[in-house]
Amino acid sequence: MFNAKDATEKCVEWIKDFFENNGKDCNAVIGISGGKDSSVAAALCVKALGRDRVIGVLMPCGVQHDIDMAKLLCSHLGIRSITVNIKDTVDAIKGAIPISLSTQSETNLPPRVRMTVLYAVSQSNNGRVVNTCNLSEDYVGYSTRYGDTAGDFSPLSHFTVGEVKAIGRELGLPDVLVDKVPIDGLCGKTDEDNLGFTYDVLDRYIRTGEIEDKNIKEIIDKKHKANLFKLELMPSFKYEE
Repeated sequence: MFNAKDATEKCVEWIKDFFENNGKDCNAVIGISGGKDSSVAAALCVKALGRDRVIGVLMPCGVQHDIDMAKLLCSHLGIRSITVNIKDTVDAIKGAIPISLSTQSETNLPPRVRMTVLYAVSQSNNGRVVNTCNLSEDYVGYSTRYGDTAGDFSPLSHFTVGEVKAIGRELGLPDVLVDKVPIDGLCGKTDEDNLGFTYDVLDRYIRTGEIEDKNIKEIIDKKHKANLFKLELMPSFKYEE
């Protein structure tokens, strides 16, 4: 049985230790989408560092229909926030590339621009960038390399989606943020629509190895194997004479 209280307390202490050793008095800079992951990660940082040391960055790509959830989180936590609309930048990059981009390239471009924005804000505010990926997404590679997989520290990468939600409730976040349907805000589909299975099924498989549908098991295993490279250091050649 997952102990959300114990996990929350230990994660908060881990964040404190990280900043003690990797940027004393630095700020936590985090991209705020209004979803559970950024909400819980931001709340953990506030608990560890205080609201004055957490900066939220809202990065819509044009019109973001659920941006009010991101604003709700910043208001709830009482953190500083800035909004950077990345649409013009994304469009400019696409327009400057003299070839036709694949659908996947166009989907991954905004997350990589967002990470560029986060690091620009971070380096200008004595910051450390918060990675908000969770174990469930990482397991099947539902992330963009050098986009949302980047960051300086990752408080949630060993927690499943269900465990992240439990921590969110332990932190007293509004249910509307904890239970918000996961969506990237770019392709118009939910995470589960894109994956082809639910996070409940995935979480159970990760933690227990149990799964009823053999077809879904095959999909999960294939995605996991194909995307392991996203979690590894870049291969490098070591020359020895």
